[in-house]
Amino acid sequence: DGFLEFQVERCVFNSTDLKDIELIHSLYYDKLEYARFSSSVGKFVGYTEFGVKNAERWNSGPELVQMKNEKERFCKHNIDIDYQAALTKS
Repeated sequence: DGFLEFQVERCVFNSTDLKDIELIHSLYYDKLEYARFSSSVGKFVGYTEFGVKNAERWNSGPELVQMKNEKERFCKHNIDIDYQAALTKS
């Protein structure tokens, strides 16, 4: 029995326009979300003492720029592919 650390990255959207897409990157430790990046907020937010300290560090480092770029690189790219696949099946 041990602790589990994992990350979940998801894209929430209602159209393929970049302005209608939200990237949410959540970080968990032992089933507790300790920090999150949301493209709507535009920065990391910590939910625990550990998460707050890391969010402050990430918001002042290269991680923030990288996460802001992930919305277009990860979400937009995959949504365009999935959207076209759904259209061809309907």
